[in-house]
Amino acid sequence: MKIRGPRLPRTRAGQRRLVQAVMAACVLALLPMTWLYVSTADRLRTTADVPRTDVAVVFGAGLWGEGRPSPYLARRLAAAAELYRAGRIEVVLVTGDNSREDYDEPDAMRAYLVGHGVPDRRIVSDYAGFDTWDSCVRAKRIFGVDRAVLISQGFHIRRAVALCEAAGVDSYGVGVTDAHDVTWYYGGTREVFAAGKAALDAVFRPAPRFLGPKEPGVARALAEAAG
Repeated sequence: MKIRGPRLPRTRAGQRRLVQAVMAACVLALLPMTWLYVSTADRLRTTADVPRTDVAVVFGAGLWGEGRPSPYLARRLAAAAELYRAGRIEVVLVTGDNSREDYDEPDAMRAYLVGHGVPDRRIVSDYAGFDTWDSCVRAKRIFGVDRAVLISQGFHIRRAVALCEAAGVDSYGVGVTDAHDVTWYYGGTREVFAAGKAALDAVFRPAPRFLGPKEPGVARALAEAAG
């Protein structure tokens, strides 16, 4: 059985309509990325010039063998530790995936930060940060974070800032730098598609996969820091 491929229009008018349709589809596909760039243009900083803020939020980025942070996650955590040592933040909220017993991003993140000079009592764990939107909503509604420095890779930080702003968290973003390897290019490409979901999340504001009761960890750590 011979399978026929799609036929291109034979008339000039039909070809013109096809080109216009393709161009319109491309424009629509790029609109979410344009929204991310425009909405976060004045919100990106470096570890050297980010405003002093009580709370930093570090997003999970995978674990390697023996439950160690991946190199990408380690660089996010290193930036948070740098900000803490410089006195630019007081508390670090680590948010990641702990959906099964043998995979615990927040505890691995906590161990890394403690090993790099951040006191354990200044670290708060969110074990249900299953995606960026969930992490932002939970930071606001569960942990009571109103303002934060967000730390992630450069290709992800705009989406993180835009979503946390949509969730009610006044945010600045620090995008850490990485070598432009295969993982970096994959992450950048993935963001083009993730931007569409981010736009839908910002508009419809769905409930996170797991919400649960409010937790006093951030408020308690800040009270100790102030005392």
